Amino acid sequence: MNTISSDVIRGYNDTMILFFLLEKPSYGYEISKQIKTLTKEKYVIKETTLYSAFTRMEKNGYIVSFSSDEESGKRRTYYRITDLGREYYAQKCAEWNLTKEVIENFIDKEVLQNGSY
Repeated sequence: MNTISSDVIRGYNDTMILFFLLEKPSYGYEISKQIKTLTKEKYVIKETTLYSAFTRMEKNGYIVSFSSDEESGKRRTYYRITDLGREYYAQKCAEWNLTKEVIENFIDKEVLQNGSY
């Protein structure tokens, strides 16, 4: 398996996006590029998925958007994480740790080593 199914990772798109906003505001294309790079191209977030997540998170108060004119004269929409977004990110990280702990009980180590059963 070379890539991760979007169905498997769907619940954690917000977590990945917020991770990149913890340090500084960013915009959609840059975040999608960073996700692709950090996952070594094992997960590529679709543009529609990314912008749906932005809309949902902004509606929930986890991020705010603002426009910025670039040197090229192009207007970009940037996103900044809010305090509520930081709390949500921490909750999602804790949820992930619990998810891993539960699912580990169902992973056969022999299958992982041999690639088949």
